[in-house]
Parts: sequence; structure tokens; C-alpha cells
Amino acid sequence: MSLIDGPRLAPASGTAKSLVVLLHGYGADGNDLIGLGREWASALPDTAFASPHAPEPCVQNPMGRQWWDLAQRSPEERWKGACRAAPSLEAFLTSEMERTGLPASRVALVGFSQGTMMALHVGLRWAEPFAGILGYSGAIAGPEHLKGDLRSKPPVLLCHGTADQVIPIDALVETVDALARADVACGWHVAHGLGHGIDGGGLQIGADMLGRVLA
Repeated sequence: MSLIDGPRLAPASGTAKSLVVLLHGYGADGNDLIGLGREWASALPDTAFASPHAPEPCVQNPMGRQWWDLAQRSPEERWKGACRAAPSLEAFLTSEMERTGLPASRVALVGFSQGTMMALHVGLRWAEPFAGILGYSGAIAGPEHLKGDLRSKPPVLLCHGTADQVIPIDALVETVDALARADVACGWHVAHGLGHGIDGGGLQIGADMLGRVLA
């Protein structure tokens, strides 16, 4: 297991009453998503943000990181990769909660792309429910395993663009279906014409969701 770390932002108010952990996508690193904390700071003044670097150097982008390699881009590779990366993320989350003194109920996970896969994979298998899981342009790894592995049911919100060519919007349908079959409450937002990214509407919807679950 590789120990991971990354950039952090202190809460605007100076006192952390909640924590948002931001999980980046393939080929990026923690610096890529920590900017979301700056975008959301005014709406979430009592929230600290942490954005760990994934545990592996990216095979296709040596300047970035990966939760796992995308050599085959197959469902089996996705499942095995998420399982392999999970212990590093679990250790980071445990460390951050100990550092801040916050329980899982005061922590939300936010992911983009491969980071969304990690947020769902780890967040739904955590013994105590997190405050919520927010995922952009992602999917679930190993949907067939979820019902048997499920340990908690935090609220989930998924955002996806109709023009996403990296992870097509069909992945949103598959993920929502898997969550429904596991009786996990899930909302979704579809951004028409958006590719593999986060737009202003998605940022606002995310801020609103986080404000509700961390209130």
C-alpha cells in the first residue's frame, strides 16, 4: 500500500466543522481539484478541503498520477484497479478524520472521472456512512459486486455531460441502476452538450448538495 498526500485548504471561517475530500481523475493530481475548494469556500465557510495525489505515477502522463493504469479500459481492469487503490485512499481518509477530529458523518467525498470511481468504491464500503458522495463524469467499478459489499448508504449525486467521449453517459445509467438495486439513494444531473468536465452549472449543483449534506 502506498501512502498518499496532497494539497489542503483550511476553512474560510478558520474552524473546520466538516471536510470535503477531492479525488482527481486519471493523469491529473491533487492540485487539479483543490481549486474546487476555492470555488466552494464561500458557500461552505466551515469546510476544510483535502485533495490527495493518487498512489501511482501515470503511465501515459509522467507529470500526473493515476489510481490505476488504463491499459485495457475493461470492466475487469476497472474493478481490479479500484480494489488495488482502495487501501491507500482508506488510509488517507482515516488519517484526515483523525487529524481534523471529524467523523465520517461530517465528511463528503467528491470525485472526477477515475476519482468518482474511487469515491463510490470506498465510500459505499465504509462502515459508517459519509455525509455524501458527489461524482462528476464517472462510473461505478464492478457494479455486480456492490450489493454484496455494501456497508453504508450515504446520499449520492452524479453529474455527467451528454457529450462525454471519455466516459460516455451510458456509464451514468449503469451506475444509477447499480445504486438503485443496492437501495442507495442517488440523484443525477445531466449537462447537455458538456464533454468530459465540470461546468458552472455542475459546480453550483455540487455546492448546493454539499451544503445540504454538511449542514
